[in-house]
Parts: sequence; C-alpha cells; structure tokens
Amino acid sequence: MASDIEIAKQFTARPIDEIADTLGIDPEHRMHYGRDICKIHLDALKPDGKPAKQGKLILVSATTPTASGEGKTTTTIGLGQAFTQHKESVCLALREPSLGPCLGMKGGATGGGYSQIMPADRINLHFTGDFHAITSANNLLSASIDNHIYHNNELRIDPRQVKWRRVMDMNDRTLRHIVMGLGGKTQGIPREGGFDITAASEVMAMLCLAENAEDLQQRLDNTLIAFSYDGEPIYARQLNITGAMMALLRDALHPNLVQCFEGTPAFVHGGPFANIAHGCNSIIATRMAMRYADWTITEAGFGFDLGAEKFFDIKCRLGGLDPDAVVLVTTARALKMHGGKAKNELLFEDLPALKMGLVNLDKHIENVARFNKHPIVAINRFATDTDDEIALIKERCAQHNISCAETTHHADGGKGAMELAQLVMNCVDKSSAFEPLYELEHSVTDKIRRVCQEMYGADDIAFTKAAEKDLRLVEKLGMDRLPICLAKAPSSLSDDPALHGRPRDFEVTIRNIHINSGAGFLVVLTGDIMRMPGLPKVPAAERMYINNKGEIEGLE
Repeated sequence: MASDIEIAKQFTARPIDEIADTLGIDPEHRMHYGRDICKIHLDALKPDGKPAKQGKLILVSATTPTASGEGKTTTTIGLGQAFTQHKESVCLALREPSLGPCLGMKGGATGGGYSQIMPADRINLHFTGDFHAITSANNLLSASIDNHIYHNNELRIDPRQVKWRRVMDMNDRTLRHIVMGLGGKTQGIPREGGFDITAASEVMAMLCLAENAEDLQQRLDNTLIAFSYDGEPIYARQLNITGAMMALLRDALHPNLVQCFEGTPAFVHGGPFANIAHGCNSIIATRMAMRYADWTITEAGFGFDLGAEKFFDIKCRLGGLDPDAVVLVTTARALKMHGGKAKNELLFEDLPALKMGLVNLDKHIENVARFNKHPIVAINRFATDTDDEIALIKERCAQHNISCAETTHHADGGKGAMELAQLVMNCVDKSSAFEPLYELEHSVTDKIRRVCQEMYGADDIAFTKAAEKDLRLVEKLGMDRLPICLAKAPSSLSDDPALHGRPRDFEVTIRNIHINSGAGFLVVLTGDIMRMPGLPKVPAAERMYINNKGEIEGLE
C-alpha cells in the first residue's frame, strides 16, 4: 500500500467555500487562509433567528496506547467519511497537531491512509498560526513577569516562587530547567525557570475551554502566576497585560475548517496535551460542528482512562456537553502487546497473547460504563491480522454484550467503516445522560482517589511530601472545588509505563499538584511525567525535505 504522503498527493481538494456551503455557514463568517483552509468567525455561533441545530455528539477513544499504534485519529476520520457515504450530515471536531512531536518521534497527526484530513502538510506544520499565537501570548506574560521584577517589583513578586513558565512548540529537553538573567545587572534578575511545550501551556487549555472571547479574557485575568515575598498569590490581571494577550489570541480563537480525504468537513482547533491538559479540541469548535451538522465526531487523546476521563469530567462538565455514543478503538496488535508480545513480534498470529491482552479491553469497557455509557468497539484491522484474531476480539465483545465492527478505513476510506457508522447511528437513541466520576464538592484527595481507583484500577494513592504541601496550598487558596487533571503514563493503566495489560495491586504516587486557575482545573502529576518532551535519537525531522516541485517529503 502507498505511504500516507503518497496517498495525500492523490487528493484533489474541493474549494473550502464548497465545504462551508455543505454546512450552511454564512460566507460573511469565513476568514480564508488560501483555497483549502478557512477560519469560521465566532459570530457563526450567535442566534440568527432560525431554530438552532443541536447535532448528535460521538466520542472516539481507545484502549491503552502502545508503540504499535491503534489509529484512533484515523478511525475518527474514517468514521466521519463513512457517515458521508451514508449520506448523513456530519462534521469532525479534532485537535491541531503539535509541531514538536511531528518533527520528533510521533510524526504527523492527521490520520493515515485513505482516512486523512487535508491539507495534511499544512495542518501538521504551521497551519493557521494558532500555536504561534498561543506561544506568543504565553511568553508575553513570562516577559512581563520578569520585566516587572526588574523594574522596582511593586507587587513584590518572589523570583523563587514564579509559577509561570515559558513555552515553545518544539521538543527540546535542554530547556526543561534553566537559569535566566545571567550576564550582569542590565540583563535581568537571575532566577531558575524553564520551558514547556506549547501544547502543555495553560493558555492552550484556556483557549480550548473558553466559551467565547469574554470568557477567555476572564480566564487570563484569573491565572495564578506567582507568589509575593509575603506568600500572597499574584494573578496575571495585576500586570495589566492580559488585554495584549487577547490581542495576540484574537484570530486563534476562531476555529479552523478543513476537509477529509473524501470531502467530509472537519474543524481542527486547539491542541492541549492529554496529560498536562485535557486532551480535547476546543469547546467552541465542538459546538460549531454540532450547530452546523447532524452528527459531530470528536476524539479524546490517549486511552479512555486519560483523555476520555478528562473529556467527561472537565470538558463536558464545563461545556455542558454529553456524547450520544462512545466508540472504543482497539487493534489485535495492541492487545497482543498488552499480552506480553514485543513490537517486533506482532506480525504473526498469537492467540494466547491476544487472549491475555484482552483484559485491557475489558477494563476500558468497564471504564466507559462508569460514565453511564455503553461503548461500541471498533476493531481497526491491519493487513497482518488473522480472521481468528479478529474473531477472538469479537467473541470477547459479545461476552460483554457490546456491539463491535471490524474496520478497514485506512485502506478503504469511508467504505471501510460503514458497518461501524451504522452501529453508531443505531445506538444513539438508547444513550443515557453521562454521570461524572466525582462531584466538585468532594475533597481533592477523594477526587484523585476516585479517578485512580475507578479508571486505573489502583488500590489506593500515596502523596509525596511535595504533593502534601501543594494540597495545603490549594485548600488555602480555596481552589479545592476545581476538577482535577491527572497526568500519568499513557502506555499503562498504572503510573508505571512498563506495566501493560490490566495492572493490579498497585498504588498511584502523587508527585505534585499544580494550580491552573485560568483553565479551571488542578494538574495532578504522577510518576515522571514531563511538560517538555525530548527528541529521539533519530527524529522524524531527519527524513523531511523539499522536493524539486516544492512539496514536503518525509512528513508521515
């Protein structure tokens, strides 16, 4: 089969105005970025005198990620194209890729095969500049903090207690911990600091959770950035800089409209990490898709235990959303890895390993039920999968009384997910309202314990001394009623990335708790989770170049 980039070259784009026309978006709300991309102005969400459409919302999640790749984004795109094949009104709502991982180990994040969003090269690299705007707004605040300290420091900010970090959209491990302000009196006040990747920025999370521009402004104002020498909290509004941050974010707030390989509309907007942040596209883009299509298909980052838990407990809670169906993606290859096979051993049938790995699927099916939902399993079939392997997965789904469909959307586009689309359409009328995993009134400790026990299967939790100190600060500031955003290893249900399958008899160690008061949640760090990734020994960037036609090669 041809590579993703070779397939992308076969794509003939429809003018983006035609895509917008299929959704019924007024031309005056379109902000064009060339022929293939446009932003849709927030005014498109305002009442227009007509009955407001409220389309059905479909969430796509997955079993625990492995190095073999489960194809969650590809499945989301293929499912959307299948709805189009069924002559249904459908629109996707997806995250924007982060530049660092695209050039690092992960590669592109626009789907694969004949289930891609287009133009893949522009979306994967600079797109419409949203990540650059978020980076600039974040670093304007960083510069303002250090400038305030340098010029008399009227707020008496303690340089040792500056909580706001700089960001850049690149994997660069050397910037995780740095010393700034060296070089003499005119170079600033020396202090420790560091960089996170832009996708981990609180500004990114704020933009993705904001209802509108006014809400985003308020979130920026309420962002905790430091403490004074007296231990008093300092907020961004006290630096009189959030108006300029809004000016930088003005265009980034409008969602981006593109199309899938088969012409299905897709909003691609926002890209928060599924660990440090909530791992979902913007509320604004999701609502825009639901406003203009009968069906909206979205996804949550990593496995259900990480991204989908945050989708329900953070995004749905804050945005008033409730998915009408949940699709759980899995593969025979991934389940064999959870059964103990190495990545280089996955090309051959191994029913005993697959059977052992099915416990991971069991746990995720149980997790979906914790939110009062009944999932549909999508078995993303690869060419090396055998009929007996697929049959074994289907048998396990039947034991759970769960519908499942084998999909081949990577090779066949929308036609390869037609059965899955039909199952989704058949189930939505049976959907029940979701139930959050915890109530906001619960203590922070109880919220953390509930997520760790219910989602991960932990026996209990343990706090480090640093986490206990953080918890006391949260309670002192009256922020203990915020939802929690647990950051842990995506490759395991536990906080140990080496434990595959369905780990049992373990505790989750809580290392730190960070306050994201602007985003409106507490980031709970476990294990060795980092906010700035590093490049691998041979990064994907080494395979990229421009050919003699001016096209980008090697971006997979």
